Amino acid sequence: MSSGVGVSDECLSAFQGLKLGKKAKYVIFDLNSDKTEIIVTKQSNAESYDDFLADLPEAECRWAVYDFAFEKEGAGKRNKIVFFSWSPDDAKIKNKMLFASSKDALRRSLVGIALEIQGTDYSEVAYEAVLDKANRGA
Repeated sequence: MSSGVGVSDECLSAFQGLKLGKKAKYVIFDLNSDKTEIIVTKQSNAESYDDFLADLPEAECRWAVYDFAFEKEGAGKRNKIVFFSWSPDDAKIKNKMLFASSKDALRRSLVGIALEIQGTDYSEVAYEAVLDKANRGA
């Protein structure tokens, strides 16, 4: 089911900047104030994964893309672009439903995502959890 929410051009250019230009390590997306369009709320070059986690609010939904760099045993350094759907347990139900129904519009417009992570608490988006999925190629 789709919510009819649009994706701003800024989202696409921020994603292209991360994917091709390596201008950002991660981009966080949210809905605008009248909940009609997906917008960029933060772009960061912070190398620390903890900085990224700190930017995910405890009680509000967000989407994010992260340029995840890791070492694969026997294969050297790798990078995968990871799409996060952050919907914490403490978020309002109406907000969770709107984010869930709007996710596909954003996800379809971002070409080149290697992994998708759905998180309802910080353990599901922890570095080790993402590393495990990245190594399995899931």
